[in-house]
Amino acid sequence: MNAPAAPSESLFTEGWENAVPPAFTVEPPGWEDPIPLGQARVLPSFPTDALPTWVADMVTAVAEETQTPVDLAGCLALAVLAVAGGGRAVVVVRGRWREPVNLYVVVALPPANRKSAVFTAMTRPLVKVERALVEQTAGAIVEASTTASLARAAADKAAAKAAAASEDEREELNRVALDLARTAADITVPAEPQLIADDGTPAAITTLLAEQGGRLAVMSAEGGIFDTIAGRYSGGTADMEVFLKGHAGDLLKVNRQSRDKQYIDSPALTMALAVQPCVLEDIGRNRVFDGRGLLARFLYSMPESLVGRRKSLPDLIPDEVADEYEKQVTALTLAMAGWTDPAVLTTTPEAGAALVAFQDHIEPRLAPQGTLGHVSEWAGKLVGATVRIAGLLHLAQHGGDAYKHPITADTVERAICLGEYFTTHALNVFESMGADKDLAGARTVLAHLTDHPTVSFSRRDLMTKLSRAEFPTVTVLESCLGLLEEHGWLRHEPAPPRPPGTRGRPPAPRYATHPQLHPS
Repeated sequence: MNAPAAPSESLFTEGWENAVPPAFTVEPPGWEDPIPLGQARVLPSFPTDALPTWVADMVTAVAEETQTPVDLAGCLALAVLAVAGGGRAVVVVRGRWREPVNLYVVVALPPANRKSAVFTAMTRPLVKVERALVEQTAGAIVEASTTASLARAAADKAAAKAAAASEDEREELNRVALDLARTAADITVPAEPQLIADDGTPAAITTLLAEQGGRLAVMSAEGGIFDTIAGRYSGGTADMEVFLKGHAGDLLKVNRQSRDKQYIDSPALTMALAVQPCVLEDIGRNRVFDGRGLLARFLYSMPESLVGRRKSLPDLIPDEVADEYEKQVTALTLAMAGWTDPAVLTTTPEAGAALVAFQDHIEPRLAPQGTLGHVSEWAGKLVGATVRIAGLLHLAQHGGDAYKHPITADTVERAICLGEYFTTHALNVFESMGADKDLAGARTVLAHLTDHPTVSFSRRDLMTKLSRAEFPTVTVLESCLGLLEEHGWLRHEPAPPRPPGTRGRPPAPRYATHPQLHPS
């Protein structure tokens, strides 16, 4: 074996520390295909098989005839059931936890998706029931109105007589006048029954809710009510108390100019809206909605539009399907209309266990780093919303006798299936609203780099070119750049070594960009 060669003397010559070592080039690793931002989620179609047969058949048939996503008719079907049972039934979960069965649902679809046609088809039975209720109560309203008018006239006459009486007679006549005035004031003229309001100001909806005994639905194929809530007719001052308390069932005070203050003990408001996707994006920019928790009360659906792929001659809704749907909705609505104290729906032990398991599945995901952490306010209401859906499915199955039967585990599982559907769609909606701020910011940075191609950039230079409103601090930008790194769009470049004794601020971190962002 030969001995190793002696070191070259040149390495030991004076001033060796200033010599430039040979250059060894290390090639950076190759780039892999980047992961698209926010495009990995596949939105499921509405699970019609979770609905009772007579509901599912109508939903499928309406979607076919109108050539619209089944999601719209499916969400409206749940809302129709909520109109029938809202404020008239509650589900006992355990202990004092009770959930009403009114719902807030919103479907986001672009224009030309025949939303009005679907609303008309799904709500037609409710319109007929409302007319029937108006006819049934017309005689009682006229009688009460006439009685009240006569009582007021008698009280006014007695007051005038007391005012003109002598001092000896006045005391007795005053007593009679007061008694008649109290009698007139105690006569209540019932309002005409109304199940659905198309739109209205918060004050008008509050009044209607009070007149209807705390039960009302707002159903509209447009999203204008969000502008109204935000303060279109009140000088920009948001007014959402009725919508917050109407969902939760919290005590609502009603102030009227012509009458004393009224209280609605357990308001039950149902909302079903179809809006354009841009409406939800605009809402997401309005911190008033998110700050008060209104957005957390809605169940969201954002189906894929069929425009451009629609049949010219679709199958029509079979008469037997439409007739069965109208029969069932009518029977359920009329059966529940007479309930003043709500019917109490219970669960079987197996159904209760299924709900506990679902709650245990959701809870860890609500943590800040969980998959639902950035929408925890919405997701924190998911189990309650699922209970409400289970109550509605139970009502649809058993009608007016639902309170006689406990909710089964199968019904709860079908409700959970719907809850998971709404969860996936809600994540997509809240991302479009910018609820995940890192994701929204990363998209902004990616769009900037796409419009301004560069092989690399410094964080400091990028900061000067972006909006300070969206990126107020370096920390915010760093989080977004980190997300882009995780998705493979950027690569952090190591900082070059600083010569000894160098003073001043170190150079800003630099990032290399994926070749797709600077094609040669």
